[in-house]
Amino acid sequence: MKQSLLVTAALASLTLMGCKDETISGYADRKAVWKLLEIDRKPFDADATISFPTQGQIVGQAPCNRYSSEQKAPYPWFEIGPIAATRMACEALSEESRFFTALTEMRQIEAQGDMLIMSNEAGRQMVFLAQR
Repeated sequence: MKQSLLVTAALASLTLMGCKDETISGYADRKAVWKLLEIDRKPFDADATISFPTQGQIVGQAPCNRYSSEQKAPYPWFEIGPIAATRMACEALSEESRFFTALTEMRQIEAQGDMLIMSNEAGRQMVFLAQR
């Protein structure tokens, strides 16, 4: 009986360990809205945000449209799934296209305090600042 309790406790412990959020939402502030400051070391003049409210979930506001996606890669890797976005037109559609293109090309992500930096092997980079 005592041995079966130990086995049950060990299995429960392994199950809980397997539930740890290994995506960026497990490492960055889930309540933060990250505002895009720059793409490829140049200021991004339109408004765009990204958030990671739950495990694997990505939501945000592009220059014209709200969007959502999923993130499956374990931290510090970044791999965004297909982006679902509303279809509203605005004067910043070219900036929005630039934003989405850069976002889909990012492969690493790092959260350091109020800064969030995404990058890829080709040297591209996106820098975000937490807005609380």
